[in-house]
Amino acid sequence: MQNYKLKRYSKYKIEEIPLCDRPREKMFKKGPGSLSTLELLVVLVGTGTKSKDVFSVAKEISRIIEQDFTGVSMEKLMQISGVGPTKACQIIAAIEFSRRYLVNEGILVKTQEDVLNLVGELRQKKQEYFLTLTLDGGHHLIEKRTVFIGTLNKSITHPREIFSDAITDRAAAIIFVHNHPGGEAIPSREDIEVTRRLIDISKLVGIEVLDHIIVNKTDSYSFQKHALM
Repeated sequence: MQNYKLKRYSKYKIEEIPLCDRPREKMFKKGPGSLSTLELLVVLVGTGTKSKDVFSVAKEISRIIEQDFTGVSMEKLMQISGVGPTKACQIIAAIEFSRRYLVNEGILVKTQEDVLNLVGELRQKKQEYFLTLTLDGGHHLIEKRTVFIGTLNKSITHPREIFSDAITDRAAAIIFVHNHPGGEAIPSREDIEVTRRLIDISKLVGIEVLDHIIVNKTDSYSFQKHALM
């Protein structure tokens, strides 16, 4: 009956659906578990447009998420008619919240492949991103963060920006990851100098640098494997 209602009501504007069957009201009455995935998205999206109802907008968002959950971006979502910056931010925030509090639990990070599985979205970025992975003493992931966006250089990679959150996390170790959007996954002289500088700082704060990994669309480079640590 619920699926039948959903199919029938998805053709209507939200205000045309009986109050008891509207996703938000149903959630209040029966809890989030009573909602379908599409209805949960409808709650997040909130409203449609004059030319497109909220269910249609939610369906398009759902298709993008199903195609590439880890690669969903605000830019992709905003290509959908009816999704502006505010709605795109709300959806990305919900995905990020879920990733931080549910997906990360118990993730062990010990190999280059483990790292690459966590940063797959970097391969498609058109700008350089610098990420940190903070780990506990057993090398379980504590947090994955984008520290900054832009070309890697000494002025941007200030140690305070890199290590302040790691110290707050009480991290035992840290891994750096950044991408080369239009080039080879090989460190530049600047990459090497910055990495050595960060390693020196890490010794002072007592957080071990396990690796610095560079990725591009198809390849990756590990400083640790190439004895640059």
